[in-house]
Formats: sequence, structure tokens, C-alpha cells
Amino acid sequence: MPLSPSMMAKLDGLRDRFEEVSALLADPEVMAERERFTALSREFAELEPVIQSFDALRELDAELAESRQLAESDDDPEMRALAEEDVERLTGSLASEQARLETLLLPRDPNDASNVFLEIRAGTGGDEAALFAGDLFRMYSRFAEREGWRVEILSERHGEHGGYKELISRVVGRDVYSRLKFESGAHRVQRVPETESQGRIHTSACTVAVLPEVEDVDEVELDKGDLRIDTYRSSGAGGQHVNKTDSAVRITHLPTGIVVECQDERSQHKNRARAMALLQARLTDAARQAQVSEQAASRKQLVGSGDRSERIRTYNFPQGRVTDHRINLTLYKLDEIMEGALDNVIDPLIQEHQAEALKHLAEAS
Repeated sequence: MPLSPSMMAKLDGLRDRFEEVSALLADPEVMAERERFTALSREFAELEPVIQSFDALRELDAELAESRQLAESDDDPEMRALAEEDVERLTGSLASEQARLETLLLPRDPNDASNVFLEIRAGTGGDEAALFAGDLFRMYSRFAEREGWRVEILSERHGEHGGYKELISRVVGRDVYSRLKFESGAHRVQRVPETESQGRIHTSACTVAVLPEVEDVDEVELDKGDLRIDTYRSSGAGGQHVNKTDSAVRITHLPTGIVVECQDERSQHKNRARAMALLQARLTDAARQAQVSEQAASRKQLVGSGDRSERIRTYNFPQGRVTDHRINLTLYKLDEIMEGALDNVIDPLIQEHQAEALKHLAEAS
């Protein structure tokens, strides 16, 4: 299906802007303005693949028209056959390039490039839930390792028999939020606990929250009178230095009751900065959740609302099965996924999200 007139008009406008940005980036005065140059460079990087795809699409379209004309008018049967082969090949290439272009035109989540705060909390299931929280953190850590990301633990509360009652970490790297944003929600595990002598399957649950890190905390206005900041001695590992100084920081946002803490760094200043960043992410997420709740009544979100109480995935150990309930995806690759091969689940989720977004884009145009 050819691009709609409104889509073509949009692409022509993007081409004009691309040429304008290219010219500005070559301007010495603009190059001297660091912030403006950085913003324009970012815009150029976003526009370039769209324009390249648009040019490739138009080139393929012209080649296809030429091949069709040859296939219909050439007197030589061999030449007609070759042209028909070209028509078939180019038709497939044109469809692929158009799909790529439409995906590039989708509105980009402004948080996609952000680092994230990954929070895992044991829910129903007692000790088994805490152990599963530990398994989930290991899974995400392995996945981060594969992606070339760095994971930092900000605070942790260990379970009595292993795992975590609560663990808050920061994941740093390229496009972290774009890959992890659909992980928020309730994760359920079905397996036989090591302490179960009868071999009965138990069901436990953990909640996962993925919060994009605000790029510049200073830009967000927080009334200092709304904050209570406490320092205390870290209870985690770190040696004698950590135990002798009140380096851990806890911040309470009084209007909302949100409490954040960081005890990972030896420096109180660094812990305070991390805790402030986490607080801002929580406050921003709370505002987003409120907005999502309002929108949910008017439009069902295909890949889930991100509500922490929404059950999104079940890990069934006896059957070696992982099921994502939002897109009815079932994979018998539990061992691989728990070892960090999470792209088996993440990629289909992203594809479903893009398909839904493309549908709405087509309806809008």
C-alpha cells in the first residue's frame, strides 16, 4: 500500500528540516554554541535514518515502475521474463523498506535512551518470593551484561533464607529504558521449593518497576521544605570505612510519603545525589501512572499499562515455560531466559507495541 498523501507531506517537511539542520551544523557560530550544537546533532541523528529510508523507498519505486514497463512492453520474451523477476524482487524490497520507514516515523518515547532504576520487590510467597526476586535480579544482570550495560545496586534488603525482600538498582547504558520498559508489573513463579518435601508446586510473585532516570535532576523543582533527609550507617558490605561513617542517605518526600535510600557509595554526597535522582524518577513515574490511569478508560494499551499490580508474566519451572500474558506469548526456553536471554521475550513485546502504534498512525493519517 503506497504512503498516504499526508504521510508524503510529512516526509517532505522532514526532508526540508534535515537539510536545514545539516546547514546549521556546518555554521561556525552554531558550532561555538555547545548546547545548541548538541541538540541539533541529536536531531540530525534522529532524522538521518528517516531521510535515508525515504530516499531508498523513492529509488525502489522508480526502479519498480521501470521494470513493470519493460515487463509489459518489451518484445523479447527473455527480457520480459527478467523484468518480471525484477518486479517480484523490487515489490518485496519496496514493502520491506516502507515497513522500515513507517517504524522510523513512529513517535519516539522521549525516555527510550534513558538509564533506569530497576526495583524488584518480593510479594506473596514469603521466602520463595524473596528467592525468586534474587533469580529475577540475576536474570536482568545477565541480560544487562549481554547488552553491555552496567548495573549498580543502590539499596537491598535480603530475605531470611536468601534472595531479596527488596532490591533497587540502577542500570546504565545505551537505550536501557527502550529495552526494559515493558518489564514493569507482577512476575509470577510456579515451582517446587527446595524445602517442600511433598514435591508440591508453589506459586509466588514479585513486582518489578522500571523507572527512567531523569537526565537533569536540577531542572526539576523540588521544594526543600518537602524533603526530610536522614543519614545513617550502611548495613551492607563495604568494609570498616562504611561501618564507621554515616554515609547512607534516606530521603522522604513528605507530601507523597515516598521514601528512597541509597547506601551503595562510600561518599554521603554521592549517595545523596543517587537518592535524589531516584526520588525524581519515582515522582515522575507516579505522575505518569496517574496519566495512564486516566487514558486507560478511553484506550486499552496493548502491552499493558505498566501498573505494578498487573500480572504480566509467569515462569513455570516444572514445564520449563515462560508465558507473557499481555501478548499470549509462550516459550519453552525458561533456562535460557533465566540466564539472561531476555530478548526472546522483549523483542516480541516491542514488535507488538510497534504494530499497535503503526495501526494508530495509519488511522490518524
